[in-house]
Amino acid sequence: MKLVHRLTYKIATEPWEFEAIHRLNYNTFVNEIPQHAKNENGILIDKFHNENTYCIVLLGERLVGMVCMRGNRPFSLDNRIANLDSYLPANRKICEFRLLAVEKGFRNTKTTGKLFSLLAKQALALGYDCAIISGTTRQLKLYRHLGFVPFGLLVGSGDALFQPMFLTLEAFEAHSGKMFR
Repeated sequence: MKLVHRLTYKIATEPWEFEAIHRLNYNTFVNEIPQHAKNENGILIDKFHNENTYCIVLLGERLVGMVCMRGNRPFSLDNRIANLDSYLPANRKICEFRLLAVEKGFRNTKTTGKLFSLLAKQALALGYDCAIISGTTRQLKLYRHLGFVPFGLLVGSGDALFQPMFLTLEAFEAHSGKMFR
């Protein structure tokens, strides 16, 4: 009999989950999207790690996906786009969604959508109603499917180009429907 594990979506809380986050972060943003330099230990700890809330998806005790949020400024895009707020909807409480990373075998709209749904619920619980991202140009179709709106010029360089985007609560609800509630 084959043992089948269900995917579990949750907020990271355990030390082993954070270790797995650093390894997936390395695999995604060093090996796959060459945004950071390689190192000998195969881990990448985000510079905002202590401020991040990580939403993760597990297959048993294996991390297969993550995305995180933070609400403290300056955001990553504040350092790359002059007058960032001029591109964003007015009268919003803004947070930053970061580090979307999903293992190749689990990259589908449902898995990623559920990760973003959990993240959006966390953002709402903290009073945020708009999020910004630097979306990899490799996944623009996915981001638009979730309701993200592109703005400004591409940031990054070489094989690590990113499109600044924002997402309002209303756009996410319209694009995600029942998945959000």
